[in-house]
Amino acid sequence: MRALSLFLVLSSVAEAVSIGQRRKIVQSFNVRRTKSSDSTPLQVGNGNFAFGADVTGLQTFKPYAIMSTWGWHNFSLPTTPGQTSVDDYTGLQMWTHGRLVPYEVPNPAQNDISNWLRENPHRLNLARVGFDFGRKDVTEDDLRHKSQELDMWTGRLSSSFVYDGSPVRVETWADPNSDTVAVNVNSKLLRRSLGLFFDFPYPDKEKFNAPFVGHFNLTSKHSTALDQQSPNTATIKHTLDDTTYYTHISWSGHGNINGPTNGTHRYTFTSAQTNNVRLTITFSSAPNPEPTPYPRVTAASRAWWNSFWARGAFIDLTSVHDPRAHDLQKRIILSQYLTTINSASSYPPQESGLVNNGWHGKFHLEMTLWHTLPFARWNHADLVRRSQPATYEQILPAALSRAQAQGYAKGARWGKMTDPQTGRSAPGDINALLIWQQPHPLYFAEVEWRAATAKRGRRGSSGSAAEETLARWDAVVTATADFMASYAWWNASTGVFDLGPPMYPVSENTDPNATRNAAFELAYWRFGLDVAVRWKERMGRPVPGEWVTVRDGLAPLPMADGTYAVYEGIEGMWTSNETTNDHPAMAGIYGLLPPPASGPPLDMDALKKTARKIKELWALDFSYGWDFAMLAMNSLRLGDPEQAVEYLLHPIFQFDDAGYPVGGSRVPTPYFPNSASLLVATAMMAGGWDGDEGKTGHWPKSWEKHVRVEGFLPAL
Repeated sequence: MRALSLFLVLSSVAEAVSIGQRRKIVQSFNVRRTKSSDSTPLQVGNGNFAFGADVTGLQTFKPYAIMSTWGWHNFSLPTTPGQTSVDDYTGLQMWTHGRLVPYEVPNPAQNDISNWLRENPHRLNLARVGFDFGRKDVTEDDLRHKSQELDMWTGRLSSSFVYDGSPVRVETWADPNSDTVAVNVNSKLLRRSLGLFFDFPYPDKEKFNAPFVGHFNLTSKHSTALDQQSPNTATIKHTLDDTTYYTHISWSGHGNINGPTNGTHRYTFTSAQTNNVRLTITFSSAPNPEPTPYPRVTAASRAWWNSFWARGAFIDLTSVHDPRAHDLQKRIILSQYLTTINSASSYPPQESGLVNNGWHGKFHLEMTLWHTLPFARWNHADLVRRSQPATYEQILPAALSRAQAQGYAKGARWGKMTDPQTGRSAPGDINALLIWQQPHPLYFAEVEWRAATAKRGRRGSSGSAAEETLARWDAVVTATADFMASYAWWNASTGVFDLGPPMYPVSENTDPNATRNAAFELAYWRFGLDVAVRWKERMGRPVPGEWVTVRDGLAPLPMADGTYAVYEGIEGMWTSNETTNDHPAMAGIYGLLPPPASGPPLDMDALKKTARKIKELWALDFSYGWDFAMLAMNSLRLGDPEQAVEYLLHPIFQFDDAGYPVGGSRVPTPYFPNSASLLVATAMMAGGWDGDEGKTGHWPKSWEKHVRVEGFLPAL
């Protein structure tokens, strides 16, 4: 009941932030542009669908993407003998504690099918929609008085410009309940030469398709067909190999769609009898979805975003007299909008969300924690439930098969770079040997259970929400913990259970055959098994004895020079450039993770010394952005909120003018784990965590009396 008591304490002392004040803060950070970005669009969307626009409100000059949760494609399978089916792929066997274990790593003898499995399926860019000016040589520089504003409170994108002496005003909206974009165009040019085009690309094979996705010149590889069904409706059927989907277009008044033209897959819409046209464009894998009228889209968008901002948790830093507070507030607001559009999906998103394709559009299960946890921490349980535990349930058969094929006694081994359709993990050394994604379902389950019990306490309900949560997650919790117990290897020489080798730790930059007992993974294993044990106890069911045996027998966290080390026996922990770069995961054992509920306590002196060493010696210039949020959470637990703010505003932890997290030199922009991790860290600043009863938050001392927060549960 600690979580419940803490919530009641926090609720009693935190000031409410009125709806009017919330709206004022959110809209103060509305994005305004006067030209198109070369790397990021302005988006409207709903988590399962997104439309990215340039400065015209469409995709006139920048071929940004239209992406969905369901839109996927497979290239044809290889024709190489012995590599013509996914069943032909065998991976490679590696020695693991005295036995050969098959892993999903690239097999040099099966290069073609290995590549196919890595590249397929890949997410589709469904179309490009832009303005047709009646001539081919128009550029963005030909437009005058360009202006654009994204209103995050309503989900409306308003754009205006002047072309050929005539103003054009555009509104762009997304339906929160379907894969529909709605467009309102006002201009006298509609009677003359202005129209809209629809163009359809063929996907490409690059690992990172950024900032644009697909080829518009490979017209012979796919086909489109137009069916104008009435004076104000039409459907375009797009077929790519074995994939077919439909673009349904409806408009106000009379209009016409012609095409394709000149050997392309481009169609042009014109409506020469009016100064105003409203279109709704719905994308679907089915030929005849229910159309959504334009007024219904705009009303639904206003209502949905108003509810999102009004009911969720909130942080108000506007009264803090420190310019850093303004910067942090901006990052918080823009990150909430963008993560909702790009990460609130029916299954976890790719790192680039619905902006462009990274890693061929597949999601990474180790990043699921960052992508999805913010919705739980910011009181948006409905958005968490879109993908959790449904994603794990969907890919559970593949995870069970993986563990069984590798000879483990029980459980489900969750993959990494995951095929959303089958649960396969793409062939790759890191993909096959990374393990820190394994306890994630236990973290999600525990967070949801705590929220359910807190809700019961506040509303005096029967507790059915908590019981439902226990039942809904139980199969995934059990399969996850079963594998964790099976994976741990009893080392008779040392008398402890080891993790690895072979394995990659969070940092992904060590020798997998030499990596044993990584600090974060050991701490996370103990945390996960603690959760699993409590889960069975809450349900009144027997706790599997092997869970307790492994948990209580895990190897101690590795140490080096009085600090926590990346892994056991690492050489040159603080003297080698090779060991002080990439993810400083040791910070996560007391930040992202709470203190252990079982076993020996953490060494506080070692934790503090580790944090100092990371700050002094770590190559943060080469870190991923979510490292800074992880370090911020570590700083918070160590009682240094000033340092936490410094990490969250670190110059390497960059966001652009529209709030997109900059990927840097290693991954393209955007890289949404950065946005999500910032929200996890700031939720911890606002809501605290178990064991700090009575505090309303963890802020720099000069901020404390001026911050208002509402709606946060404590972190674990």
